[in-house]
Amino acid sequence: QVQLVESGGGLVQAGDSLRLSCVASGRTFSNFNMAWFRQALGKERQFVAGISSNSGRTFYVDSVKGRFTISRDNAKNLVYLQMNSLKPEDKAVYYCAGKFSVSYSTTYDRGYSHWGQGNQVTVSS
Repeated sequence: QVQLVESGGGLVQAGDSLRLSCVASGRTFSNFNMAWFRQALGKERQFVAGISSNSGRTFYVDSVKGRFTISRDNAKNLVYLQMNSLKPEDKAVYYCAGKFSVSYSTTYDRGYSHWGQGNQVTVSS
């Protein structure tokens, strides 16, 4: 069983940067495809970025392309979300998620089986 714990959220101003981290317990992390989702108040949870188990493929929602970067360190069981040029509309609770998948390139935005507890990111204008 893999457990995920996020850290790194907080309050920043528009234009600032923030890095979220997610550490996974368990020995199967390197086989997991990982992603970050976010949920703004009153809205549905939204896929933000995903990365394949071997870091070979990354995927992003259009609204964060060029600003956010997802990466992972399998030796440390860590996945990161580097967020640059933050905007007020990026304000949300950010969740780390993971899953096994053999067809990740077509399912990267859904079907995750493991979730972290969520971490608040607030961007002031």
